Amino acid sequence: MDNKYKQVVIEPVTRVEGHGKVTIDLDENNQVKQARLHIVEFRGFERFIVGRPYWEVPVLVQRLCGICPVSHHLAAAKAMDGIVGVDKLTPTAEKMRRLMHYGQMFQSHALHFFHLCSPDILFGFDADVAIRNVIGVIKEHKDLAVQGVMMRKYGQEIIKMTSGKKIHGTGAIPGGVNKNLSIAERDELLKDIDQMIEWSRGALKIAKDYTIENLEMLAPFGSFDSSHLSLVREDGAMDLYHGNIRAIDYEGNKIIDDADYQYYTGYIAEEVKDWSYMKFPFIKSIGPEKGWYRVGPLARMNTCDFIDTPEAEAARKEFMAVTNGKPNNITMAYHWTRMIEVLHSIEKIKELLHDSDLQGNDLVVKGERRHESVGLIEAPRGTLFHHYRVNEDDQVEMCNLIVSTTNNNVPMNLAVEGIAKEYISGKPEITEGLLNRVEVGIRAYDPCLSCATHAMGHMPLTVEMYDAEGKLVDSKSK
Repeated sequence: MDNKYKQVVIEPVTRVEGHGKVTIDLDENNQVKQARLHIVEFRGFERFIVGRPYWEVPVLVQRLCGICPVSHHLAAAKAMDGIVGVDKLTPTAEKMRRLMHYGQMFQSHALHFFHLCSPDILFGFDADVAIRNVIGVIKEHKDLAVQGVMMRKYGQEIIKMTSGKKIHGTGAIPGGVNKNLSIAERDELLKDIDQMIEWSRGALKIAKDYTIENLEMLAPFGSFDSSHLSLVREDGAMDLYHGNIRAIDYEGNKIIDDADYQYYTGYIAEEVKDWSYMKFPFIKSIGPEKGWYRVGPLARMNTCDFIDTPEAEAARKEFMAVTNGKPNNITMAYHWTRMIEVLHSIEKIKELLHDSDLQGNDLVVKGERRHESVGLIEAPRGTLFHHYRVNEDDQVEMCNLIVSTTNNNVPMNLAVEGIAKEYISGKPEITEGLLNRVEVGIRAYDPCLSCATHAMGHMPLTVEMYDAEGKLVDSKSK
């Protein structure tokens, strides 16, 4: 075989939600010149939604994704609250939405940790691919596999009880919600709450111990200094449902603080590149070249001042101690912070289930009609933007979405390139284990490519190698 490789293609990226590919370009000495994560399918929801009546939007936009429909449902509902002139929901409506959201956060993080990333943690990056998957976890770590399934099931039950269905529910409507939580539903969820808390503590310990015990290897793995962005409550607390925009640089200096997200376009802009269907957001005051940022669990830990539930706050302090209170820029630390949020979510769920406001009957508020509104929420994967304009005939005339994974577009590409240069450059043979390292870096972000992609049918993993003249010299599929 001619060893003058030109390009390595990983398609699709495995154990992520949705479909994408990675291209790694090498020179004649097998040194990585460039590596990119490509989002190769087109969804077009920003166009599909135009012309629809505004009250349909919170239900329609969920079809973007079967993994995080609740996040789109709630972000759109928050935007539609503004359209109907509502700035403050009733206590019952806000707490029902929050319960729905924490249920989504709980089940989504559990799905990613136990089913998608745990094979790398439990078996190692170079383990036999026949074992390094969820089936291997079931065979070798049955208790953990069961926990993952049951935790996700619990979160899905919360979503069902608050939105009417486990997937693509209808609970949030412009100005409020269409149901409360019955006593019977509350008691059903309380039966398993203590077990869920205990399992959350256990999952957090696995992620924390893995990170600390392998810190020397993980600290540089796909890592780099970066800015971080999230919603933060007015008092500085992490708030996954509502808040103002805060962005910090890699040292912790505030770039944006206490910014009303209704005016996000004054702070955030988007670039388009010809090799991806995802956009490239950046902070306007810095510019497109260096104004990119990270979102998600790692960013939320770095931007907030504290967490308002005791066990999660203790865990946050322990996490921040690794970097002496400075922002933590370790890419693989996403897993640790994700499990801190699992514990926080179940703490909030328990708190809400004991709140009698959930049984209230005052569900909807109305106000003076508006024509433009923005809804932001902290989705499992990061800050999610929904922006709409509605005409006099109640039809959507403009829709702009910046999904969480889009916000992490540049960081994911930097992780891919950094890992490729570290582990693939100069290697005489490119093994499956080396390629898996690239995917490990992508999986750390828990990207939901479904929010921007769509595909049907079977998609095998194909790795192709080309020589310096562009001729295909080897191809392997599985």
